Amino acid sequence: MVPHDVGEILGGRGVLGGPVTSLLQLSGAVERGLPKVALRNVARRVFPGTSDQTALMHRIIPEATFKRRRDRLTPAESARTERMARVIALSEEVWQDRDQSRRFLTTPHAEIGGKSPLDAALTELGARRAEEIMARILYGLPA
Repeated sequence: MVPHDVGEILGGRGVLGGPVTSLLQLSGAVERGLPKVALRNVARRVFPGTSDQTALMHRIIPEATFKRRRDRLTPAESARTERMARVIALSEEVWQDRDQSRRFLTTPHAEIGGKSPLDAALTELGARRAEEIMARILYGLPA
């Protein structure tokens, strides 16, 4: 996972207020609270339709809370958003094609209890499991 790629999925320099070239910078952005638009950017990266985007966003932060929130997500919400972006970035690196990446991210996988990698990424342990599967694919190990 390259921090720059995660930063780009979150919205890049325009959303984050500067470049993300290291884990330290990415961590700082998460600790300060990501702008709300970063969550929408993550959802757009996977889903072309607004209803699917909204559904994903509301799995990370409830609808009413999202509407009340002014500009920034809390650090906890930001961490969930970053984790989702991290899994998406790795998937795009593995498949080198957004459509194939989207298919992988949204298809249930036996090694994560029949959940899709995107659903698994809602928790840190699930994200790690999805990342492990993609790392084995990337390096040609049995998945």
